[in-house]
Amino acid sequence: MEPLMKYIGRTWRCAVLYRNDKLEQEGLNGYQHTYILKICQNPGISQEQLAQMIFINKSNVTRQLALLEQNGFITRSSCEKDKRVMRVFPTQKALDIYPKVHDLLLEWNACLIEDFTREECHQLYSMMERVMNKAVLQVEKEVKKEEKSCGKS
Repeated sequence: MEPLMKYIGRTWRCAVLYRNDKLEQEGLNGYQHTYILKICQNPGISQEQLAQMIFINKSNVTRQLALLEQNGFITRSSCEKDKRVMRVFPTQKALDIYPKVHDLLLEWNACLIEDFTREECHQLYSMMERVMNKAVLQVEKEVKKEEKSCGKS
């Protein structure tokens, strides 16, 4: 049996290329759509919360947010209660591009499943949700194991 990640990885890379092509004229790359969506949906989210929400390490989130800030899509400010916490807010530019990003994802999904029956779509989504939930549990288990070994718990 072929490794599952081969199919998931190749599909993801194709999605990134598709988004790169569609979002380039807006000043976004194929990885930044998630940031736009989550920040517009959760204005004032902390960088750490965002990293946890999208399962990306903090340093990568910081780099992407710096690019988004430089290009005028977001602003960041320190939390008044805890200056170490950086809050992230969408600018009008991000709010304006949000519907296009959202529609682009729907368009990509529709393209991928256009030849599937309703039942096949249901099965695919159900199985992918199970795979995703297993992956999340595994990552959480590893994080807890790492925290224990570092004496954080």
